[in-house]
Amino acid sequence: MSMTHEIWGEVQDALLHSVGENNYKTWIRPLEFATCENGVAHFKVPTNFIGNWVNRNYSDQILRHLHSAGATVRRIEFDVCTGGSGRAAQASASAPVAAPATAHDRDPARPMAPRDTGHAAADSDEADLLPGATLDGRFTFDRFVVGPPNELAHAAARRVSEGGPVTFNPLFLYGGVGLGKTHLMHAIAHQMRARDPSLRIVYLSAEQFMYRFVQALRDRDMMTFKQLFRSVDVLMVDDVQFIAGKDSTQDEFFHTFNALVDQQKQIIISGDRAPGEMEGMEDRIKSRLQCGLVVDLHPTDYELRLGILQQKVDFYAAQYPGLSIAPGVLEFLAHRISTNVRVLEGALVRLFAMASLVGREITMDMTQDCLADVLRVSERKVTVEEIQRRVSDHYNIRLSELIGPTRVRNVARPRQIAMYLSKTLTSRSLPEIGRRFGGRDHTTIMHGVKRIEDLRGRDSQVAEDLEMLRRLLEA
Repeated sequence: MSMTHEIWGEVQDALLHSVGENNYKTWIRPLEFATCENGVAHFKVPTNFIGNWVNRNYSDQILRHLHSAGATVRRIEFDVCTGGSGRAAQASASAPVAAPATAHDRDPARPMAPRDTGHAAADSDEADLLPGATLDGRFTFDRFVVGPPNELAHAAARRVSEGGPVTFNPLFLYGGVGLGKTHLMHAIAHQMRARDPSLRIVYLSAEQFMYRFVQALRDRDMMTFKQLFRSVDVLMVDDVQFIAGKDSTQDEFFHTFNALVDQQKQIIISGDRAPGEMEGMEDRIKSRLQCGLVVDLHPTDYELRLGILQQKVDFYAAQYPGLSIAPGVLEFLAHRISTNVRVLEGALVRLFAMASLVGREITMDMTQDCLADVLRVSERKVTVEEIQRRVSDHYNIRLSELIGPTRVRNVARPRQIAMYLSKTLTSRSLPEIGRRFGGRDHTTIMHGVKRIEDLRGRDSQVAEDLEMLRRLLEA
């Protein structure tokens, strides 16, 4: 019996039950039966990626169901049609090794650029298969302000984006919130795509990686998950600390990491702290993360914050023509809002919006009135994490030792100093501070604070260290 649309409809129903609803929607539904000639059934597919994937993973099932339905089909072929112009590529079920994908057809494994209305219809189909997240068009190297706190991270990111032999694998970027980790990762992806559009680049958060993994487990389709993530040229995982404590996800991440390193594929990862200081992360993963280049993005200094503000003013000038800023406003903001660049940028946007609505110059009085809530919060700008980092650097001990259980004197005294500074320079309660010091009880924090209060009046070295650390933290 010759292949017909009616037979294909029966086969689709059978495949829905055999492959599962999600796999059916992703891989089978896009197939459109075209013709059957000389025992060869031709199907139209939106992209070469889908054709190759179905050919490798589902062609045997499709042929089996076709034979069960009575169709005399020897093999199947997938014809990629772009804009209705006909066949662009083929993937034959009789040839298990698929032809390499073209630069355009490899898009499903690459991050998408910011969307616009001019995208072809095929782009939306590929976006459904995209295992990663959308890139932000604003986050490029041209718009990253470089200063002493981030110049090493910027240089390393630039080097990786240039391609060539994989030198830093993985490149691990870590630092606090709003210091530029995500900006650098997006910039690397943008630069790589501009240099070589055929690269398969996946950028996603660790949370998205876990979600994809759990979804694959639920659908009993781990092979698709493994092949998607292990066939990329560049894997970028943001906020890797999210998978700490999640054993199954860590196990799959470990094997994916090893598979890509063995293939000499580039891996770029970010986190909120150094790999060795991530609680709940398996030692074997910590070891892998530390085998490449680990770079810290330090908290911003005044000059870097001022440079960021000046760049933002230049950028927003076109959106808010005619607005002016009084002398001293940017310097005031750079001094007062020091913990988070996102808060700093948000404050500037609010000022521009306010000034454009009332049609006035951005003066110091307007700044203080408009940003009263932000400035009030910024008065308590020091965080417990920053205090811990500064104290560990000052006494040349590891942050993990400062937070950990060891009680040796050269660690216990700096720990008590960090507890004291956390109590006096932040608004955190004693139980909250205790949680940030390895889950210690609030009475332990009280004892540490009282001990330093006693030493401060009779130990000049302790008093000098406290004053120096306070100046560094409040700068």
